[in-house]
Amino acid sequence: MSAVFEQIFQVGFLAAIIRIATPLAFATLGEMFSERAGVLNLGIEGIMLLSAMAGFTAASLSGSLWLGVLVAVLVGALMGALHALFTVALGLSQHVCGIGVTLFCSGLAYFLYRLIFGQQSVPPSIDGFKTVPIPLLSDIPILGPAVFNQFTLVYLAIIAIPLAAFVLYRTPWGLSVRMVGENPRAADSAGVSVIATRFQAVILGGALMGVAGAFLTMAQFNAFTFGVVSGRGWVAIALVVFGRWDPWRSAGAALLFAFVDALQLRMQASGLGHIPYEAFLMLPFIFTIVAMAFMSRNAVAPSALLKPFRREER
Repeated sequence: MSAVFEQIFQVGFLAAIIRIATPLAFATLGEMFSERAGVLNLGIEGIMLLSAMAGFTAASLSGSLWLGVLVAVLVGALMGALHALFTVALGLSQHVCGIGVTLFCSGLAYFLYRLIFGQQSVPPSIDGFKTVPIPLLSDIPILGPAVFNQFTLVYLAIIAIPLAAFVLYRTPWGLSVRMVGENPRAADSAGVSVIATRFQAVILGGALMGVAGAFLTMAQFNAFTFGVVSGRGWVAIALVVFGRWDPWRSAGAALLFAFVDALQLRMQASGLGHIPYEAFLMLPFIFTIVAMAFMSRNAVAPSALLKPFRREER
């Protein structure tokens, strides 16, 4: 165990936390926007998987990583629009539709991957994003190599957090999102289109989930496998509650989960052979369950979350 604690204070461990937190941050921000508008998106796991596959395929066939990211964003936005169609426009159950979107996206991702790449003994891979050190900042002791010598998508995630907070709390559109998530009747009376605002928030959320999927296959693993998402979408939903639907707190929750995940990876590599590795794999999810049990007691969700809006009903 002493070897594990020694690694905690190494630059590589801190850099791993940032990398692990990046897809969680994108996915959590996407889910947060959707839920702040009053729409629970349980399709996040499937959206991330399909976007990861689509982005990887586009990058593999075209040779352009940024084209792959763009395709992943578009696929995520499209699946977000599909979820919004069912839950916002038609007013169907957000739970049922979200699970349906996850199943649909997962099945479609598996089918298209097999159709395009076939059954190969060695899964195809790509030359993914490389780390880009920021001059001067990357020379700062400890913090520099860990934070400022990362992938470009990591920097975008860091920028996305304050940008999401600014959009949510300092712009008219952000005010509209919060209004339709808290009191859609009042928002409608004030001239805000509840349907359009919720559509926009869910589509934006889907696009951010697409970026999360793209990071997994084009930066973190450089390949697509059927287990590439590994429950990160479900974790992101829990992190939104843990962060109390706030961008800063949600990002902090993602970092905390990433810390536990990076720790269990170090514990696996520490030579504790008498403990099955599956026990270490459970640690981040056990932490999520325990955190949810404590934080959800006092967490106040948007008042109109899960409630469809029908203008003709009063």
